Amino acid sequence: MRVLVAGATGAVGRQLVPRLEAAGHEVVGLSRRGPRPVDVLDAGAVRRAVAEAAPDAVVHQLTDLGAADGNANNRVRVEGTRNLVDAARGAGVGRIVAQSISWAYAPGDGPADESVPLDPTDEPPRSRIVAGVRALEETVAELPEAVVLRYGILYGPGTWYAPGGAVAAGDPAARFLGSTAADDAVSSFVHVADAAEAAVRALTWPSGAYNVVDDEPAPGHIWLPVLAEALEVPAPARSDGGAAWARGAVNARARALGWAPAHPSWRTGFADRDPG
Repeated sequence: MRVLVAGATGAVGRQLVPRLEAAGHEVVGLSRRGPRPVDVLDAGAVRRAVAEAAPDAVVHQLTDLGAADGNANNRVRVEGTRNLVDAARGAGVGRIVAQSISWAYAPGDGPADESVPLDPTDEPPRSRIVAGVRALEETVAELPEAVVLRYGILYGPGTWYAPGGAVAAGDPAARFLGSTAADDAVSSFVHVADAAEAAVRALTWPSGAYNVVDDEPAPGHIWLPVLAEALEVPAPARSDGGAAWARGAVNARARALGWAPAHPSWRTGFADRDPG
């Protein structure tokens, strides 16, 4: 299969491209950097790039997180996804695999599965985040075969949770993820290598949404000390409370199709220096 990877130089993209090639796919990369940069917000440039690549499928791994600017990331989710889907349709591409997130679900008891609706909140900034996620997922669903991968919080090489990353450095931008308090808010994680492996497998999955998370959702007061130890930084003090929507997610649907995380828990994954 000829696969166009949008976001080929990102944290997931760098893990994904070699896996696709190892699986026998022909890969064309699309990103803002590299020998032929393409801005996903430039509809004409995206249309030309996709038409030239003439892929059988598109994998959408585009984000804009470098400056911890929620509006910039939302533009990629909304406008960038629209440009990519329109370009794919114009080039006769019927299959897309797109990166989404697993922490946009409505509040409730216990980790969420894919039947839980997205959060209907109208309170910013969460309302803007969820609106961007909803726009992305609805836009890719316009293609005949659309798989949405709702990733957990990404850790591993190239992420904010890697040694030397924003969390280890105490960068205030890390608060953009809303996941640096040792409180009761529950998070689900996934190693970038496991996220990439899911994207490879998703090229043959039925249309729909899939949580791509590890096996152990946990509150911040449990996982943050483990991360701090792995990063060799001071552990944060325990705090009370936590966002009601922060409930984690379950991966049973993806597991039923044969995907399983090689890093089943952040407990060992945080300290693993193997890139994948």
